[in-house]
Amino acid sequence: MKKGSILILTICSMLVFGQKVSDYKYVSIPEKFTTFKEKFDLDVLLAKFLNGKKYVVLKGNKDQWPFEAKDNPCNVLNADVIDDSGFLRNKVILQFKDCHDKVLLASKGVSKIKEYKEGFQEALKETFVTIPVSYPTTVVMPAETKVVEQVKESPSTENVTSSTGSSASKYSNGKLSLQKVQIDNSQFILVRPDSSVPYATFKETTKKDVFRVKFENGDTTIGYYENGNIVIEVPSSNGGYSKDIFLGK
Repeated sequence: MKKGSILILTICSMLVFGQKVSDYKYVSIPEKFTTFKEKFDLDVLLAKFLNGKKYVVLKGNKDQWPFEAKDNPCNVLNADVIDDSGFLRNKVILQFKDCHDKVLLASKGVSKIKEYKEGFQEALKETFVTIPVSYPTTVVMPAETKVVEQVKESPSTENVTSSTGSSASKYSNGKLSLQKVQIDNSQFILVRPDSSVPYATFKETTKKDVFRVKFENGDTTIGYYENGNIVIEVPSSNGGYSKDIFLGK
């Protein structure tokens, strides 16, 4: 029981502090960037780019934000553009921080254009190269205290029940033995017993018991329950798919 609690705490802590920019759906752009006295339309340029990368840009009054962003600030990534200019160069740093003020990504851009507005805009565009497309597959939890509560409510992963009614929390395909950890009602992960990094993250689709699956290397596919087992569709070299079946123990 104690081992199961530690595993859940480790997994959830990783979800809190191990987020990537692409894990987020919402990005907040401030009314004024930290080191700029003028905007130079950098906020407009950044918002347009982020929308193109499938992020939902948040501005203005937080009371008008979507509920999942307003209710939990840890679901929101905070963007900032920093003036890093040097001699004869307009330079910026595009920075993204999580709700714990931790920098998840910082990208630098440089322009030779001397005019401030055009130069800063060109420099900002250079930073866009490193920004990934939004692919929110995990839930960001607001604080470590929430993790502790989850551990208390679910002291052992043996008690986790899947939507098919199976109480099995361990699965194997004959080569890998994995443990299923239910993160919330809409998603769960499969993790190796000796690792805190999920082998795969499963998030619900609109079809019951069918999930979007994201592997630890970033590859994606679909998975589903079949006769109490977990099936992952694996792309093959001929363009088709094969089944990787994890049997519940």
